[in-house]
Amino acid sequence: MRSRVSVVRCPGYESRELSSSIVTALDLIGGIESVLKPGSKVFVKINHLSPGSAPERAIVTHPLFTREVLCLLKDLNMDVTVGDDIQFEGEDGYLVSGYREMCREMGVRLINLKSEGFRKVLCPGGQAIPSVHISAAALDADGIIDLAKLKTHAFTAFTGAVKNMFGVIPCGLRLKYHNRFPRNEAFSRMLVDVFSCLPPALTLMDAVTAMEGLGPSGGPARTVGLVLAGRDAVAVDAVAQSIIGFGPDDILTTRYAAERGLGTARLDSIDVVGERLQDVRVDGFRKAAFPVGLLERKLPSAIYAFVSGRLILLPEVAADKCNGCQECFKVCLADAVRMEDGKARILKKPCIHCLCCHEVCRSNAIKLRQRLLGRLVRFFSSVFKIA
Repeated sequence: MRSRVSVVRCPGYESRELSSSIVTALDLIGGIESVLKPGSKVFVKINHLSPGSAPERAIVTHPLFTREVLCLLKDLNMDVTVGDDIQFEGEDGYLVSGYREMCREMGVRLINLKSEGFRKVLCPGGQAIPSVHISAAALDADGIIDLAKLKTHAFTAFTGAVKNMFGVIPCGLRLKYHNRFPRNEAFSRMLVDVFSCLPPALTLMDAVTAMEGLGPSGGPARTVGLVLAGRDAVAVDAVAQSIIGFGPDDILTTRYAAERGLGTARLDSIDVVGERLQDVRVDGFRKAAFPVGLLERKLPSAIYAFVSGRLILLPEVAADKCNGCQECFKVCLADAVRMEDGKARILKKPCIHCLCCHEVCRSNAIKLRQRLLGRLVRFFSSVFKIA
């Protein structure tokens, strides 16, 4: 069965333009009512990394994007809960991002998933983990709406709809899995295991402003000016990654999910409606990491294991930018971060290169360095248009 993904232009977050683009994107795939009945209990999964950040930094699904989706759901008398599993001490992360105020104005329940607990469920066909604890709020809903953000990722190369569902499990478990699965292949299989437990009924991607470079939190914002929508989250990811220059086999979460029958990854099996892909592709979109999925298919396993190991990014602290917030220290399970004279320092030997420290740093103080062979692979791949 073919999947359908809509791609609609949206120049910015002005209410009228945004509302029109989202409505059009949904109409092109049959509308919300074709997926969820009016009055349904809906959980809206946003992308909201910890600690909190202002929406213009393109780290979180923009609250104005979410607001327009909530307006449509309220018109259908949906029982809506918005949430993610976030960590914050002191200042409310939802307040920093604008979600607290927006949801209050909309009269919609906003939760930190840990407040309602988690339940253990089996992962259908799990390849990395047989079971996992999933948010009770998400499990009790009639359907999930996945509001993903178009971003690069320094570990998995791309973060989209499939990876956004990683946020329905507890933060402590997410950190444990980073420690347990330090290589992209195993980590991506684990992400697909989590996704398989609770595939969303509907996915919308905020690609109005995306993040390029060292995503998912340290890269610059870039205007892409698009809204994507589809019932098949894997297909939405496949279309989105194509727009920013990744091939169908490059991103392991997309490929593994398709191989397990959880969605469609091949562009020739996806009906792209609205804008044509060739008209909206973004030239020169800066990547955070080399797409190892390309090498996994082309190299013998022993050579691939060696080369992919050299592609791992190494985190280092730029002391002149470190503000001593200790977020990296608190998140590191490998005990690789030390605080010295009010500044963070990363120890090379215990570091497992999960890049969680980079993800939580809001002062852009953690830089990512690549070994020489990794730099050469990236250089020649760009010269010969391999990726």
